Amino acid sequence: MIKTENLTKNFGNFEAVKSINLEVMPGEIYGFLGPNGAGKTTTIRMLIGLLKPTSGKVFIAGYDLERNPISAKSLVGFIPDQPYIYEKLTAREFLNFIGGIYGMKEAEIEQKAPGLLEFFDLKNWADELVESFSHGMKQRLVYASALLHEPKVVIVDEPMVGMDPRGARLLKDAFRDFAHQQGKTIFMSTHTLEVAEEVCDRIGIISRGQLIAQGTMAELRSQAKSTDANLEDIFLKLTGGEEDKELIQSLKG
Repeated sequence: MIKTENLTKNFGNFEAVKSINLEVMPGEIYGFLGPNGAGKTTTIRMLIGLLKPTSGKVFIAGYDLERNPISAKSLVGFIPDQPYIYEKLTAREFLNFIGGIYGMKEAEIEQKAPGLLEFFDLKNWADELVESFSHGMKQRLVYASALLHEPKVVIVDEPMVGMDPRGARLLKDAFRDFAHQQGKTIFMSTHTLEVAEEVCDRIGIISRGQLIAQGTMAELRSQAKSTDANLEDIFLKLTGGEEDKELIQSLKG
C-alpha cells in the first residue's frame, strides 16, 4: 500500500534521507522510529507529497506519487503532530470543509461526520467553535477529518501528542479497527516506544537518514541479538544510545 524505492533527500551537501526502501502492506500498522534529526519528518513529508525527493520514488496503492499526485493523495489521510485548524469554524463546519477538499458530496459528509464526531467524543461539541477546544479535542477533530473520506492509507506524525488517556485509548482502538478490521494501512511516526510496541505490527528504525532495521518485535530482537529485550532496549542498542542509558543509570545510582 505504501512503497518507497531508494528514497533520498538532500539539503545542499547534507543527505537527510539515504536511499530508503520500505513496503507497508494493507491491514498493517507500521511504526517509524528514530532519534531526533534522524530523518523521520523529512521522510513523512516526502510520503505525503509536501517535499520532493532528490531521487527515488514513492508509491501509494500502486500510484507513483510524482506522476499521479492527485490519485495518490486522494487515498491518504495525514495527521500532523500539531493540529492546525481555522478556529472560527465549528467542528461540523471543519469536517464539511475537509470533505469538500476531497470532493465528497454534501450528503455523504452529513452521513459520515456524526459517527466520527461521536467516536472521537466530540458529538456534544459539534456546533461549538474550534477556538473553545482543548489541544486534545483539536487533535481528535483532526483525526476525524483525516478519516472522513475513508482513505486507504493514514500517515500519522506523533499520534499521542496532547492526548489524555481516554483519547489515547480511543485512538489505539481506531487504529486497530482501521487496519485489522478494514484492511487499511497506518504509517505512524512516534517517540512513544510503548505505544509502538503495543500497537504496531512491524517497526522500522531510522538513524542518520538510513533505515537500519525493520520487522516484527521478534525480528528486531534477532537483529539486535537480544532475545528478551523490549523495544526501548532494542532502539537504544541499534541507534547507539546504550552508552547514554548506562550514563543515566550510573548518575541515578
